[in-house]
Amino acid sequence: MPKIIIDRDKCKGCLLCVSFCPKKLISKDRGLNKKGLNPVKFSDKSGCLGCALCAIICPDCCIEVYK
Repeated sequence: MPKIIIDRDKCKGCLLCVSFCPKKLISKDRGLNKKGLNPVKFSDKSGCLGCALCAIICPDCCIEVYK
């Protein structure tokens, strides 16, 4: 099972990863990070394919995917 790590404080909430996730497992978090922005979160890690499209498309390198 892939392991996904999101650096919430680095995320600016651009939501590019949300649109690229083939399983639609990433969503906008309601909580704020240190910058006062809404970062993203994974809703169900067990359904993740480990394709790493989210990490590839992230402009700020906030997502790490480990297989």
